[in-house]
Amino acid sequence: MKLVTAGESHGKALVGILEGLPAHLHIDFDAIDRLLALRQSGYGRGARQKIERDRVEFLAGVRAGETLGSPVCFQVANRDHANWERVMGAKEADTSLRTVTRVRPGHADLSGMLKYGQSDARNILERSSARETAVRVAAGGICRQLLEALGVFVSGYVSEVCGVRDEAEYPFEALERAKDEPLFMLDPKKQAEAMALIDRLREEGDTAGGKICIRVKGLKSGFGSCMSYESKLDGKLAGALMGVQAIKSVEVGLGARVASHRGSEVHDEICYDGGFHRKTNRAGGIEGGMSNGEEIALTCAMKPIPTLMRGLGTVDFVTHEPMRADNERSDVCAICAAEIVLESVAATVLAGEVLARLGGDTMEEVIGRYALLP
Repeated sequence: MKLVTAGESHGKALVGILEGLPAHLHIDFDAIDRLLALRQSGYGRGARQKIERDRVEFLAGVRAGETLGSPVCFQVANRDHANWERVMGAKEADTSLRTVTRVRPGHADLSGMLKYGQSDARNILERSSARETAVRVAAGGICRQLLEALGVFVSGYVSEVCGVRDEAEYPFEALERAKDEPLFMLDPKKQAEAMALIDRLREEGDTAGGKICIRVKGLKSGFGSCMSYESKLDGKLAGALMGVQAIKSVEVGLGARVASHRGSEVHDEICYDGGFHRKTNRAGGIEGGMSNGEEIALTCAMKPIPTLMRGLGTVDFVTHEPMRADNERSDVCAICAAEIVLESVAATVLAGEVLARLGGDTMEEVIGRYALLP
């Protein structure tokens, strides 16, 4: 299975094509729209979320609510494009409008301009913007439904916002409750503390990042491979999750903490009671690059949003004069959006791994083959 996306932040739409989906996958359109709405939610979001009301529109590959086996094409329209048509028109555009030359630290602006021979960072930031993740959430919504048909479920929550940490461990069944919370945090006291911090940062013109825990329940063992390094499941997940804007690290299970513990405190002992199980899950559900049947546990660190209202020190790309960075419309904290995006990206990777191992032209074949796995 392959996902390709296209589109700019203020272009007409964000478009995705999923190739390799089996026929007869029933699509719950409302469920995808709910995920898109969650991506726009969360305490600390900016003004654009009041403009956009994201909805998925399928353009090809689905009929009467089911996939056909052909590539599935879908889009999420940008309502704000109406205000940017003179700037972003494909055939005609006034490129002197909304130019960005005061390149922003922490963004793709400067490196992208140098790489692609641009003098206006608009030609870089429109694609590198996290607005692009809306179509990845739509794709993940499709893939999540494929996984759920097999009994595999993806969920998560926010465990930290700018130093305010929730270090408790939660059962998988409790995680969806986070989506009813303003910061997707499960500890009400920590959440209130984090919200107060976001309020202070907003007044100071600053931003916040944090940590997100993603969990996967129900995936059987053997997805991924130990036979070639590019086939390792943890490598594929880490690569895809790191590909999400603002994500700076991905940990599996104990992650970096393994460096400060002895082996007896890191590795999971194996037992058998009608099936193989681990007594603990410090490995995070992946051993030797393969799923081991336990819950997959991933922790991702999101950097603070680099577009600060007060601006950071930079130089003008054209004049080389020192000045404050340009200020594009931004959020104070978009950790909830990142959580939904990361769930969606993980679901897309796992659906691809399932189809790569099992094959099948129809969902009936995929479900039947999955049921035969130990």
